[in-house]
Amino acid sequence: MTTTDFHLSGAFAPVHDELTAFDLPVTGALPPELTGWYLRNGPNPREESKHWFTGDGMVHGVRLENGRAAWYRNRWVRTESFDDPDLELYHEDGTRNLHSSVANTHVVNHAGRTLALVESSLPYEITTDLETVGVHDFDGELADSMTAHPKICPATGELHFFGYGSITAPHVGYYRADAAGKLVVKQPIDVPGLTMMHDFALTQEHVVFYDLPVVFDRASVGKGMPYRWDTGYGARLGVLRRDRPEAGVRWLEIEPCYVFHTLNAFDAPDGRIVVHVMRYDHQWWAGHEDPPASLWRWTIDLAAGTVTEDRLDDRPAEFPRIDDRLAGSDARFGHVTGHDVLRRYDLHAGTAAEHVFAPGRVPGEAVFVPAEHGEGWLLTYVYDAAEDRSDLIVLDAGNVTAAPVATVHLPQRVPAGFHGNWLPDA
Repeated sequence: MTTTDFHLSGAFAPVHDELTAFDLPVTGALPPELTGWYLRNGPNPREESKHWFTGDGMVHGVRLENGRAAWYRNRWVRTESFDDPDLELYHEDGTRNLHSSVANTHVVNHAGRTLALVESSLPYEITTDLETVGVHDFDGELADSMTAHPKICPATGELHFFGYGSITAPHVGYYRADAAGKLVVKQPIDVPGLTMMHDFALTQEHVVFYDLPVVFDRASVGKGMPYRWDTGYGARLGVLRRDRPEAGVRWLEIEPCYVFHTLNAFDAPDGRIVVHVMRYDHQWWAGHEDPPASLWRWTIDLAAGTVTEDRLDDRPAEFPRIDDRLAGSDARFGHVTGHDVLRRYDLHAGTAAEHVFAPGRVPGEAVFVPAEHGEGWLLTYVYDAAEDRSDLIVLDAGNVTAAPVATVHLPQRVPAGFHGNWLPDA
């Protein structure tokens, strides 16, 4: 096994069984108002995949209700290419079969549909019991891939997203679905090359795109991730007005870097746009070791045509999340995951608090769940290396340094994965 095969062993190794277990044991006390589903997606290859990002998607879910952990369940997302592994994404002529999908990156809910996402393909609808319904193309209106990081505007209920990956221009498209799930905006975005555009930012007035120097490398297709760092590509942020998407994007140059994930963005009272991201100095640069990500702030001044770039913390972390009810506004708190910590940033005060896990216990992305009284909770799967199994941990978001409010003991290990959400009962 090579060093690039880390995703096939330890905390990353796939599990082979789809289980359902009821009445899970709990240490501590689950808040009774936590009634809903915690769903998290991630790669779980049936055979050895060439890269962590390309494994078959599996969703792991826990149902909480009235102070009890009712069940745990894990299921592969049964896409068309899951059932037919010979179904390739790219045809010989460079066109795509958007039904070919590993659906392994995220789970979101909008307009009554729960969608399993990967950025190369169309979404796949699943049930809260983790059964696959089928591909979702917005009643035939979407003929593009969909980012695994769509944004739901809390004020309008609209779903904002983009698609990328077309070999021919335009390489990127911006889309918007209304609160009922009807696709209402389709806007091509011109970029000079096919870059890996994993995430973007949404404010109350703007959409911000990241055109960064990780570019498509066709020679690498089938050999792992078909992208590489391009020292000559440059780096830009593109700003689109939500009220006039047809007016196009204004581009502003930044220092070369890469960003997988956005914490949040908002429109400042002085007219500037503030974006918080987990920034890498570079990614997939041949001959260079990939550096860790850390928290940065971009301040976009459209009047001056400039972007100010500030590193806010040098400690490595990833998987940033906020209270999604505050998406696009000046959210005070943000939560990120390090190797053995969950860190809560006070972005107004410039401080941070940490929950440090015991040696051998490794957390995943922490999802914020609001409370009826008080602030809320953070939910995450935590892998225990000593026992080779996982727990669902519930932390008090307002006091992350304290011991967990509750620990739900799961019947098997949940492999290290990507993103998920809390889906409360309606």
